[in-house]
Amino acid sequence: MEKHIVVYCTTPSREVAVSIAESLVPGRLAACVNIVGGIHSIYTWKDELCREEECLMMIKTRGELFERLRERIASLHPYEVPEIIAIPVVAGHAPYLEWVDESTA
Repeated sequence: MEKHIVVYCTTPSREVAVSIAESLVPGRLAACVNIVGGIHSIYTWKDELCREEECLMMIKTRGELFERLRERIASLHPYEVPEIIAIPVVAGHAPYLEWVDESTA
């Protein structure tokens, strides 16, 4: 896995996103969590077309922390199968990436 990653995770509400973020950041599993509200998700679940308003968390962290972060999110998340996907950071502003490293050490 890449040294740095961004993890996407949708939640049913801002309150759930904030609760998860407030566990990840102080626990040093994430340097920063951006919460984007007002996204409209369309998907199928158990053979039914669903349309939901959700929030998206964009979680900045180190690749080596992914499994621990995934476990923490899954333990706190109300969805039966939460979206927890990692996107590799292939390049970035070096001082920012150093801050990510320091914040998750």
